[in-house]
Amino acid sequence: MEIGKNTPVVVTGGASGLGAAVARAMAAKGAPVGIFDLNGEAGEALAKELGGAFAKVDVSDADSVAAGFETVRAKNGQERIMVNCAGIGTIGKAVSKGVVHDPKSFAKTLMVNTAGTFYCASQAAAGMVAADPLTDDGERGVIINTASVAAFDGQIGQVAYSASKGAVVGLTLPLARELARDGVRVCTIAPGLFYTPMMEGLPQEAQDSLGKQVPFPSRLGQPAEYAHLAQHIVENSMLNGEVIRLDGAIRMAPR
Repeated sequence: MEIGKNTPVVVTGGASGLGAAVARAMAAKGAPVGIFDLNGEAGEALAKELGGAFAKVDVSDADSVAAGFETVRAKNGQERIMVNCAGIGTIGKAVSKGVVHDPKSFAKTLMVNTAGTFYCASQAAAGMVAADPLTDDGERGVIINTASVAAFDGQIGQVAYSASKGAVVGLTLPLARELARDGVRVCTIAPGLFYTPMMEGLPQEAQDSLGKQVPFPSRLGQPAEYAHLAQHIVENSMLNGEVIRLDGAIRMAPR
């Protein structure tokens, strides 16, 4: 599917990091951009810069998600590209020094990373399947979700995060199969170690140390590289139902 003025895009977590890189890349191709984020100031600023639309959305709240789509569609029209980048990281063992993992933290991680992904994907799909096809193949839209290498190589202390991202991997194929008859594709990107706002807070020495764990290239991934893959997924119609690791061949150690 060609990216342009007829393919509005919605990006969750679009005010920074991977999401902001996707928003910029799509806007550079001429697509009207809609940004969902909890950071109103950053989201409004980026939307203004890109000539797009912003909605303050809590992806873990289905009503907030529905309202966000209504707001963005009012300006940009029906999205044809949905990229889920919103997510949170959680650290905690199942049992640590005799204390069990905080159940509220575990539930929140799944609500944001897993339920939030599904709420946005299903809302986007509902609009896409009702829209006219854009290609001779009958393609109507593309949904891209974000998992993590932690879905496969979860480290000690990542039990909640890995579970939430593993669930995103698990929903990819059934959702792609369900929407195939309506010409909507679904793929998931599983990034490795990327330079995101969370990484920015670490000392340079720590960033360099993490980057050296990547076989090649031995550095942190850049958000633009994630955005480049998202763009390729949209443009390559044979990519469907697939989870793609974007990780420089890293396989995470237990710790």
